[in-house]
Amino acid sequence: MRIATFNVNGVNGRLPRLLEWLHETRPDVVCLQEIKTGDATFPAKALDAAGYCAVWHGQRSHHGVAILVRGENLVETRRGLPGDEGDAQARYIEAKVRGLTVASIYLPNGNPQPGPKFDYKLAWFERLIFHASTLMATGQDVVLAGDFNVVPTNGDIYNWWLWRFDAVLQPQTRAAYQRLLSQGWVDATRRLHPDQRIYTFWVNADAFRRNAGFRMDFLLLTPGLADRLVRTDVDSHQRGKERPSDHAPVWIELS
Repeated sequence: MRIATFNVNGVNGRLPRLLEWLHETRPDVVCLQEIKTGDATFPAKALDAAGYCAVWHGQRSHHGVAILVRGENLVETRRGLPGDEGDAQARYIEAKVRGLTVASIYLPNGNPQPGPKFDYKLAWFERLIFHASTLMATGQDVVLAGDFNVVPTNGDIYNWWLWRFDAVLQPQTRAAYQRLLSQGWVDATRRLHPDQRIYTFWVNADAFRRNAGFRMDFLLLTPGLADRLVRTDVDSHQRGKERPSDHAPVWIELS
């Protein structure tokens, strides 16, 4: 089984790229972030024609997440994180897919920091940590996939010094991510590639040509599921195509 995460940075504007990638790589499950469209304008028909059933949590022009599965149906189990009924930002969706619980996550960016946006980021992270603990406690196989807007270490970014004031590198952000991992979640990329320089986001085309990137897109696995992990990679060539997203797809293969 191949499971992927992809911040598409606008699903309708990037639809040709997304459909091309789906046709070329045929992942079984895909978590999308930043779909940037309302529920009514999500391209469900085009994805269905490509062989993918979908659930989505949309928001016009901003944020938005979705989960796709190839060749079968899926069951949505949660839309939005618990803990703040007034939170209107579409950043989390969860579904039962092929015997797994899969969540698509778009964690807030948090810039500029300090300020209200950074406070919201940290509060949202706390809600994610709490909900993730309840998922871990079920003992079921779970995948948390998405753009977490955190660079865990200086080894996960090309030029950390230039970005040291950015919200994704702040000590509070990194500490929250480590507290999430401490519940037992396994970062699939680091399980198989503990020391390799791997990036999933490049701020512009010049940065991509120089491979001056960030690693901010993760697939986190429950321990039992991590034991089935056989391969993981980043389809970084997608970043070099015409009208690409600024992120590249990240995927895993499970036995």
